[in-house]
Amino acid sequence: MTAFYHELRALFRRPQLLTAITLLTTVFGTTTALQGAETAEMKVERIIGPEIKTGQYKHPSCVTELDNGDLYLTYYGGDGEYSQDTAVFASRLVKGTNKWTHPVAIARNPFQSMGNPVVWQAPEGRLWLFYVVRFGATWSTSRIMAKISDTRGESWSDAFLISLEEGTMVRGRPIRTSAGNTILPIYHETGSDTEKTGADTSSLFLIFDPKTKQWQRSNKVYSRMGNLQPAVVELDPGHLLAYCRRGGDYEPGDDGYVVKTESTDGGFTWSQGEETEFPNPNAAVELIKLKSGNLLFVYNHSMDDRTPLTVALSRDHGKTFPVKKDLRTGDRSFAYPTAIQTQDDMIHVFYTTNERTTICRISFREEALSN
Repeated sequence: MTAFYHELRALFRRPQLLTAITLLTTVFGTTTALQGAETAEMKVERIIGPEIKTGQYKHPSCVTELDNGDLYLTYYGGDGEYSQDTAVFASRLVKGTNKWTHPVAIARNPFQSMGNPVVWQAPEGRLWLFYVVRFGATWSTSRIMAKISDTRGESWSDAFLISLEEGTMVRGRPIRTSAGNTILPIYHETGSDTEKTGADTSSLFLIFDPKTKQWQRSNKVYSRMGNLQPAVVELDPGHLLAYCRRGGDYEPGDDGYVVKTESTDGGFTWSQGEETEFPNPNAAVELIKLKSGNLLFVYNHSMDDRTPLTVALSRDHGKTFPVKKDLRTGDRSFAYPTAIQTQDDMIHVFYTTNERTTICRISFREEALSN
């Protein structure tokens, strides 16, 4: 089926045909692919696909565990990445059930396109939704908006601006530091090419002081090819680490690595971006700190393709990652991972696949990475 799909893509370029072919591939190919990936230690679940009528495009996803044990999932959907009519949707998995609710729109307007939702419940219970609003033809025209909910997402506040600077966007979830501040990783995308970001594309961080209710910006982190979409953890009090997607284009090559940066003052100032050992095909990455204190890094171990989807484990605060395991392999894309560890210690990695039409989850315990 996969070879047939790629042959058809080469022969036909009309959007209607591509949509039909993608749908056939999803319907007939997903079950086999998921069965092939699942083991006794790792469970794979297809959550949302083309059959859900929120538009063919469903990407990227973000999830948080609520204080009542529910999982709350968001994504943006529409006819395509640059469609004018896109919205942020949310679905809920109630604790103790196995069926996600039908997605509902929680952020949209008739004049701008939505993108990249980030959902996160703060320790005191308030649920935050950050998302991108695109004002022009490319993402470099975007700003960041937000909503809050004190009802676990049953209702939301009006939208309000977080960043006015053109080209600012979100992708990674915030963290609460030991000092009590919220650190929201954001990025500033430059360039007017939909297939390439400017070399001065940079990562930065917003620090929210709950006492003053004000956001303060860090410095911008620059690197050789540009970097974006940082994922952040606190290693020790005041010592933070972030891994970032590299910038540039999407052409095949052998020169593209995940970029890292560190802060030793609680996130207010950050080091120059430094390339790591991890290859990166200009694709999103995820970094979280587990309950054990170990770091879990999820990325595409390739410079050319968004496959395989690989997880790496560090037991020494990111100095080394001796444990690596492919979660998904194959010639399709497994992209934009979001990872959380829930109250029951399970690790869940959410990602999109099948031409950005399908959201899946793979669940496992930390011990499975050593098997």
